[in-house]
Amino acid sequence: MLSKNFPIKKAKPTLFPTNLVKLFSTQKPELTLYEQFEKFFDNAASYTTFPSGLLTSIKKSRTSLLVNFPMEIQTNGKKDYRIIEAYRVQHSHHKLPTKGGVRYSEEINLQRIQALAGLMTFKCACADVPFGGAKGGIKIDPKKFTVKELEKITRRFAIELMKKKYIGPAIDVPAPDYGTGAREMGWILHTAQTYNPTNIHHTATVTGKSVNQGGIAGREQATGLGVYFALREAMKHPEYVKNAGIIGGPEGKSVIVTGFGNTGYWSAKSFVDFGKCKIVGVSEYNGAVYNPDGLDIDKLYEYKKANGTLLGFYGAEDILNPDDVMFKPADILIPASVALQITKENCDKIQARVICEAADAACTYDASFLLEKRGVLVIPDIYANCGGVVISYVEWLKNLSHVKFGRMTEKWEEYNNTRLLNFLEQKFQKTFSPDERETVIHGATEKDLVLSGLEQAMMMSFQDIHEVAKKYKVNLRLAAYIHGISKIASTYLSLGVWP
Repeated sequence: MLSKNFPIKKAKPTLFPTNLVKLFSTQKPELTLYEQFEKFFDNAASYTTFPSGLLTSIKKSRTSLLVNFPMEIQTNGKKDYRIIEAYRVQHSHHKLPTKGGVRYSEEINLQRIQALAGLMTFKCACADVPFGGAKGGIKIDPKKFTVKELEKITRRFAIELMKKKYIGPAIDVPAPDYGTGAREMGWILHTAQTYNPTNIHHTATVTGKSVNQGGIAGREQATGLGVYFALREAMKHPEYVKNAGIIGGPEGKSVIVTGFGNTGYWSAKSFVDFGKCKIVGVSEYNGAVYNPDGLDIDKLYEYKKANGTLLGFYGAEDILNPDDVMFKPADILIPASVALQITKENCDKIQARVICEAADAACTYDASFLLEKRGVLVIPDIYANCGGVVISYVEWLKNLSHVKFGRMTEKWEEYNNTRLLNFLEQKFQKTFSPDERETVIHGATEKDLVLSGLEQAMMMSFQDIHEVAKKYKVNLRLAAYIHGISKIASTYLSLGVWP
């Protein structure tokens, strides 16, 4: 690994063809994102015996909202207006509220948001989180707007959602997604509170907020850490790693991460901190870097923030086309950027033997089966990246209970642990150092409880999927979909109603 003490070097401007600056997948996908989702669903549904009408109803989105609203802008010093297009889709009402992120991107459309909402439904089902799936988006590039303009757009979107009753702690709970974060969730929360001041549970209107607005410690790293837990659980089973030609778990393996936003960074950091892995390649939309000896992830993240690019990072090979880093030698590939980046046209170039989908729909339908034929282990998105919604559920519960997790138990645990240490010292005539005592006696903080709960959820979810995979003799993706379909259909049938 590179030393952590080397200085951050300012990048030199790198000139390369503008046609290479694309969002990872330069190949036209064989199907749209929505068509991919439907094919995965239909394939899994064929293994079940539920009525075809019920299965079709589960597959389709329940409600979809498209709104257009004007926003005042300045063009060459003159007042003008731009029409902003925004969406919110609630895919399934088998559990309420519905749950899903809000993304800001020029690449979205209604059908794409419907597909992402469907993936959220199955993500919640796989994680055993009692939400229906939802997704939202605003068709803008946030980099082209000032902070003030983004705030106006976000607040207006929140008002449109409230007018249509598409938001609320018991109705539909947004969260951050691509292009958004705690700041945008704070604007939505404040707008909702302003227009509905008597709602005592208003902080549960959104998740992914800052901690001082009712958010929860550990939420920022939840998705990336969950990706590590997902891969660790899969690699505990010899039949999966044997087929992939890999020995043992993730410990010490080489890893490539595509996409270096929140999920990509925390995935990479989790693989280093918990798995003692070596991150050999990282990409962003405008370039990638590779070093077979390993990259210092924290230094690389600071470098990106300072320079706006990964190119020129100390000791690493620059890769001008970010797609190409996926094809470099590594044991594990973590696609953490955009959907449909691994296609039937490029999947044969991937040398990694394990792929863990940190991004939604990272592999296309055809690529998934081609990779399986090659023996590559693919851990599917609807399980691998469900860590975010698991912790969103915990944050939602915290907001409804109005009590910080650990508040009622932390001191009691410290007292009990102190008494135990005192007993051990007397029994065995041993004196523990202050550092040893501090390590043992402290009670669980909110963050400790959140991250341990995440680990437990990922372990239990994988066990459920693994049992389905064994029963039907299918891969993990099909097993995850079959598991989700069964849970959703059984919920409706147990109530005696159809969706």
